[in-house]
Amino acid sequence: MVALLVGIALDRGALKSLDAPTLDFFPEYSDLRSPDRDRITVQDLLTMRAGLRWIAQPYLSFWRRIDASPDPYRLILEQPVTATPGTEFRYNNGSADLVGAVVQRATRRPLGDFAKEALFEPLDVTDWEWGRMANGDLGASWGLRLRPRDLAKIGQLVLDRGQWRGRQIVPAAWIKNMTTRQVTQPDGGYGYYWWLGSTTIAGRQIDLVEGRGWGGQSLYVVPSLDLIVAVTAGVYDYDGKGSQGLAGDSARDMALRAALGG
Repeated sequence: MVALLVGIALDRGALKSLDAPTLDFFPEYSDLRSPDRDRITVQDLLTMRAGLRWIAQPYLSFWRRIDASPDPYRLILEQPVTATPGTEFRYNNGSADLVGAVVQRATRRPLGDFAKEALFEPLDVTDWEWGRMANGDLGASWGLRLRPRDLAKIGQLVLDRGQWRGRQIVPAAWIKNMTTRQVTQPDGGYGYYWWLGSTTIAGRQIDLVEGRGWGGQSLYVVPSLDLIVAVTAGVYDYDGKGSQGLAGDSARDMALRAALGG
């Protein structure tokens, strides 16, 4: 969702460039500026290559500290730079929280208000809620709840290159860039907050564009089959073990087999 909002903000001219240094949007943190941090761009955040330390274990412990912090953006940005920005992929929830703040500051509107006007209302998504951090801002990396049919609308929007019922909601060029491999991973790739992978069904390899959410929420876009699969789940007791995606992957494979006629 945040990546889609970035594309709209760029199209409207509120956000000028993905090459903009992240710290330019946070002038109150001038004391954090350093040669390494100054190199972190919005694009680095979108591709999880900011180079900032992310404490992964115990699972979700650092994310919970950010959520509860009165100044979450400082907590994220003050982490040591452990890799040259733009060079190393490391999944970091804080990157999405920062980009949410960037969109909010670039548009000069609360993130929820912008999302409602620019994305949800055009798609006729009326029943949604989005969790907030302790500082009052929306948690851009978590907490958005949608009905499955509305989650599927997001997938259809991506499948149709940003159009919804003949109206261009998100620029087609942005959808293409967002779902193009920016980072190569052993099991596929990563675009702008979207996973790019594939699966094999009945001997046929099928490329996938995937949105993965905590608890097993899954959205699969399958361009070659003109197919969307949206799944909601509740695996919230997950603690770094097992598979949150089991329900989603199973539903996806059933839908793919049906689409292939087998």
